[in-house]
Amino acid sequence: MSVLAVLKNSDFQLVSEFSQPDAKKRLSLGAALASATAYNIYRNSLGQLILDPVKTVPASEMWLYENAPALASVKQGLRESAEGKSIYRGSFAKAARIDR
Repeated sequence: MSVLAVLKNSDFQLVSEFSQPDAKKRLSLGAALASATAYNIYRNSLGQLILDPVKTVPASEMWLYENAPALASVKQGLRESAEGKSIYRGSFAKAARIDR
């Protein structure tokens, strides 16, 4: 994978100097970690590592990301709503059906 596809910002800051792994080859990253739930880990031929934070998508919602027209429609609706282009049609509470 191209480094340009992974790096979204090249402004790196040193977080810790000369950190050494423990006997099980683990490094404590502590405060260096963001709020992501998981990380993709990339390593180059020099042994340099990049941790790319990712968030998971529930399997029941993955269909949206696999359906480009549906995702584009959702994004358009969110954009229009943010621009104040939505129209209030009243409550649909009476028409809601709850299957239990």
